[in-house]
Amino acid sequence: MIDSLPKPRSHTLTDGAHRAPARAMLRASGLADEDFRKPLVGVANTWIEIGPCNYHLRELAQHVKEGIRAAGGTPLEFNTVSISDGITMGTEGMRTSLVSREVIADSIELVTRGNLFDALIVLVGCDKTIPGGVMALARLNIPGLILYGGSIAPGQFEGHSVTIQDVFEAVGKHARGGMTDAQLRTLEGAACPGAGACGGQFTANTMALVCEFLGIAPMGLSSVPATNARKANAGHRAGELVVDLLCRDVTPSKIITKAAIENAIAGVAATGGSTNAVLHLLAIANEAKISLSIDDFDRISSRVPILADLKPGGRFVATDLYAAGGTALVAKRLLEAGLLRGDSITVTGRSLAEEAAAAKEAPAQQVVSKLDAPLKPTGGLVILKGNLATDGCVIKVAGHNLQDFRGPARVFESEEAAFTAVEKSIIMAGDVIVIRYEGPKGGPGMREMLAVTAALVGAGLGDSVALLTDGRFSGATHGFMAGHVAPEAANGGPIAAIADGDIIVFDIPNRRLNVELSAADIQKRLAGWKPPAPRYTSGVMAKYALLVSSSSLGAVTVVPTSFSGTAQPVLNARTL
Repeated sequence: MIDSLPKPRSHTLTDGAHRAPARAMLRASGLADEDFRKPLVGVANTWIEIGPCNYHLRELAQHVKEGIRAAGGTPLEFNTVSISDGITMGTEGMRTSLVSREVIADSIELVTRGNLFDALIVLVGCDKTIPGGVMALARLNIPGLILYGGSIAPGQFEGHSVTIQDVFEAVGKHARGGMTDAQLRTLEGAACPGAGACGGQFTANTMALVCEFLGIAPMGLSSVPATNARKANAGHRAGELVVDLLCRDVTPSKIITKAAIENAIAGVAATGGSTNAVLHLLAIANEAKISLSIDDFDRISSRVPILADLKPGGRFVATDLYAAGGTALVAKRLLEAGLLRGDSITVTGRSLAEEAAAAKEAPAQQVVSKLDAPLKPTGGLVILKGNLATDGCVIKVAGHNLQDFRGPARVFESEEAAFTAVEKSIIMAGDVIVIRYEGPKGGPGMREMLAVTAALVGAGLGDSVALLTDGRFSGATHGFMAGHVAPEAANGGPIAAIADGDIIVFDIPNRRLNVELSAADIQKRLAGWKPPAPRYTSGVMAKYALLVSSSSLGAVTVVPTSFSGTAQPVLNARTL
């Protein structure tokens, strides 16, 4: 019976004569007596008209709400923000992207707490909406799940499949005269044929896989592509599932465990996923109050083979993975190798092992390798430390076989300056590009560097230069690129001491990133260092810069007072 469904929180909002004013307001929004008798289920929608990743979520929400109603709940939809990385890339607007992750989590928390929802489902699409949604669920710890809007279909250009990655790389190729204006324009018009998130194993699809391996998204539903006819049914089923979670009192803390997070890291490593997964999983672990360090990523990745041949380093896109057998097939392979905790529970009520057992592998598929023939014997993420990154940095080794690099530094104080140098053919083979003051605090917002890294690939320098930055990379980045260098330059990290011509050494086997300077030389240079003036002095960007922690801790915003109310110094990369 509908009346028997639990209302652990919303009864305070809707029940009793004294709540007549609240019910009067809700009636004006279309609710009726029968709706008040049911649990209130929040539908957090990250729909936005700007960009394809979230463009279709308004329609998907209708199917989700139908599923909630069918299961006996009252859905209440609300919206939060989204920033399209692909649109803002290479501009001042890109600084807002990582900041939006915190705003998304905060805004979902506020609406959910304010309206006393009994359960919550979060519809996500573009990069930061996914971790932001999971962070909110972990923080609120009420029954809930994530539903990913799905990947975009690949475009077609000159007889082959393309993604937005190809357009970014074409910019560099065009600048070097390797592509005509007409070709670039044709590619621009073909790369993104409709709704859905960027098609390779870039950040959105990486984090969607993370959610399924965590168990907080229903495996097999989230990964249905955006424009696939099955997506409507996936939405309906997800709506039913969130009510089921409420009835069973299954909260995120029962699903997001240390074992589940390690499963997610293994999934990222096996698919050559985005380096942003490091940042976001650290943030999710922080919300879930689970101990996790960047060293855990290297430990897990070093024992997990790369099995999925996905862009940016491979041949296939997310829709190909779905057709081949989906994320469940990747999980099945890793379980067969003993590399996952199969007893971890998921929002479906089944264990991860049970979900993986249901995988249906397409005949003769080439996307996911067999265990005895991996693309690489170890995973795609490596953590480096050394005198340039005392707190660590992350480099993605999927898609290339380079093990070391040594070259002179070419230092730039911003992404724009580095991009101009690439455009003007100033960067030479053998150079190590250093882009600093783009970290969480210094940016602020830790911009992605896809405009630069893709231009390097397009200019034919992808395998002959290296790059390091205290900023971060798009999931579409590939090549010898180290990001998240910590401590960042704005906090006086060693990256602030580098000068043009200094010799920088990448040593993958020994996990080291060093500049050939003595400790005394570095300290002497830093003694004369002065922090740059803040880029923003008011508004959300200034607040973020004031409160944000190191990238080695997930670039989360931290509370500047203790829970007892005693004033504490603001925490940053120098004190955390």
